[in-house]
Amino acid sequence: MASATGIPDGRTSNQGRGEEEPLLGRPGDASQQDDQGLQYNSVIAYSHDMGIRSRVAAHALLCPSRALYKSPKLNVHLTAGQLLNSAGILFTTQAILLLQPTHTPKQKKQGTNIHATLNITSILTLIAALVVIEYNKISHGGAHFESPHAILGLITYILFFLQAIVGIAQYFTPSVFGSVENAKSIYKYHRMSGYVILILSFATIAAATQTGFNKNVLHMQLWAIVVASIITLAGVLPRIKKQKLGL
Repeated sequence: MASATGIPDGRTSNQGRGEEEPLLGRPGDASQQDDQGLQYNSVIAYSHDMGIRSRVAAHALLCPSRALYKSPKLNVHLTAGQLLNSAGILFTTQAILLLQPTHTPKQKKQGTNIHATLNITSILTLIAALVVIEYNKISHGGAHFESPHAILGLITYILFFLQAIVGIAQYFTPSVFGSVENAKSIYKYHRMSGYVILILSFATIAAATQTGFNKNVLHMQLWAIVVASIITLAGVLPRIKKQKLGL
């Protein structure tokens, strides 16, 4: 029997039946339990091990940037830009992982607030990365947005900013869409685009392995980035709730 909030009562609430069925696994496999805190959401998955591996892989994407500090050809500005970009994507990944398992009104409210905070932090971090990178380009007379990595990066930056603006407006100022119901009607598109942007972010990182800076200084391996990205996505995408995307 459903409550006035629309969330099923009793055991069905705990198990996350119905709309809580993930793309992989059984209903409730990727749902936050009533007695769990949000801090556990990033490792909840259709497979507990996969949830942990996904989080580890997301952190692993930062490792190549950390390695810059040990390089004898260290460029302070490029180093800062790499670290800030990696941190921004990490914040976004964590924001998604924390919100996905929520399903009760209280969990959704708490999760959305943390999700928004992490994504705002991500956007500020990415803006800082863009400023640092452009400063480095200008100061050295470098070419702007010519490589596939640079072009993908610019597209990703723009989509990140648009995604954040729409997401914040949907939840915190729904009146800009005419009504709360109108704002809610495009939630699924916000979710879909979020996953697409995350995948595009990993493609941008992979493209970075083909830049001169990587080949001459960083020596980041394409296969390592691809593996880390696949593991991260394997922990994120199967937790998608079908009905939340209108499937």
